[in-house]
Amino acid sequence: MRAKTHPEATVGATRLAAFTDGVFAIAATLLVLDLTTHTFGTIRSDVEMWGALAAMGPQFLNFALSFLLLCLLWMTHVAQFEWIVRVDGVIIWLNNVRLLFIVVVPFATGLTTEYSQYTAGRVLMPITFFLAILTSWLQWSWAVRRRVDLMPDLSDGDARAYGRGALSAVIISVAVVVASPWIGSAAFLLFFLDGPLTRLLRGR
Repeated sequence: MRAKTHPEATVGATRLAAFTDGVFAIAATLLVLDLTTHTFGTIRSDVEMWGALAAMGPQFLNFALSFLLLCLLWMTHVAQFEWIVRVDGVIIWLNNVRLLFIVVVPFATGLTTEYSQYTAGRVLMPITFFLAILTSWLQWSWAVRRRVDLMPDLSDGDARAYGRGALSAVIISVAVVVASPWIGSAAFLLFFLDGPLTRLLRGR
């Protein structure tokens, strides 16, 4: 039997990054199932067809929002693993927790669309994204704490500046959760503030 590794041991990040890429791709693809399983009933004319498509507006909106936010979270993952070249057990498990929330996104998106008349339905998707974003930030914070081992090519000042910038998404996602009971999916428009807030927090 192989000897147990030291608790502080690290391994290369390549396989974890590749696994994460795959999970993001699957979650983004599954989002479309809510559209493909929708039934129109009997359609007798072009007018009825266009009307049926228009009635799917909330589904198209939530699909687009979830897809775009998944893309942003994946881009954050890519940016993180440009610097994180080695991972330890804590990074691996934080990444697994983040992916748990990522794979729940299609389910949460579907419920938000179907039950948007209820507060629970309106907040489920924002809460799911908040938890994924929070876990991503915690993962980066841990990497900064062990920067010498996990991110040797990044200076301490830059690592902390990136961490402050990443906090922008956490703050905005909290605001989205708070606003969603009143304005629903429109609360996600707050993410347009991410760029300016990120630059502010980084001190640029």
